[in-house]
Amino acid sequence: MSTIPDPAELLALCEDLARTAGEHARARTADHGGVARTKSSAVDVVTAVDEEVEALLRARLAELRPDDGVLGEEEGSVAGTSGLTWVVDPIDGTVNFLYGIPSYSISVAVVSGSADPLTWTAEAGCVHAVALGTTWTAARGLGAWRDGERLGPRPAPPLARALVGTGFGYTVEERTLEGALVAQILPQVRDIRRLGSAAIDLCLVADGRLDAYYEIGLNPWDMAAGSLVVSEAGGAVQGLTGGPASPAMTIAGGYDLVEELAAALRAAGA
Repeated sequence: MSTIPDPAELLALCEDLARTAGEHARARTADHGGVARTKSSAVDVVTAVDEEVEALLRARLAELRPDDGVLGEEEGSVAGTSGLTWVVDPIDGTVNFLYGIPSYSISVAVVSGSADPLTWTAEAGCVHAVALGTTWTAARGLGAWRDGERLGPRPAPPLARALVGTGFGYTVEERTLEGALVAQILPQVRDIRRLGSAAIDLCLVADGRLDAYYEIGLNPWDMAAGSLVVSEAGGAVQGLTGGPASPAMTIAGGYDLVEELAAALRAAGA
């Protein structure tokens, strides 16, 4: 196994990749190519630009980091030999992108140890909100930033005064369960926002524009970069019972608030 590069070096590459991909997505905003295919349901769409951006990222990584693995939303996993895996979401918030709503992002992270969020170590990550003009970055042990401004721990309100972000899956079964859950959580908080990009939601927690966030069913590429931004900004990211975040449940926020939200979610039957 090769030596893991310095996290600052990896972070610079994460940001370069995300911004390069963002330029491609920006150039295709007016003519996004429409829906190329669907995945879990008829409303779970993939545009031509999703496919183009992931292909671009994979090509750049093959050139710059040929021994690393890649895990992407559209083309799956390719194993490497270096001990590093790049976890990429070419467009997080595809439905927003399709409709011209600016809350979508390109998420690029690099992890070591495994490609499983339960066991990996996130080394660096970048979430580039193309249309919003905002970029969040983080590297293990080095901190987190929004557009170059260092992010730090923020006092968290109690759950009753918390603005909470969430998201929903794409199948009828998922949405039925998630709708029942949000109906129980909504009366316990200040309000709930559903913005449509998990990566952006996590970063908004890191910079204080959301107090907390939870979602069932996140994929590794949805959470890899954003979770590192939260943790390096001094926040907590965990599962329902305190272990690592996973597709079963991701909860992010200040430590006390995350515990309070997790308890409320458990009581609601999550």
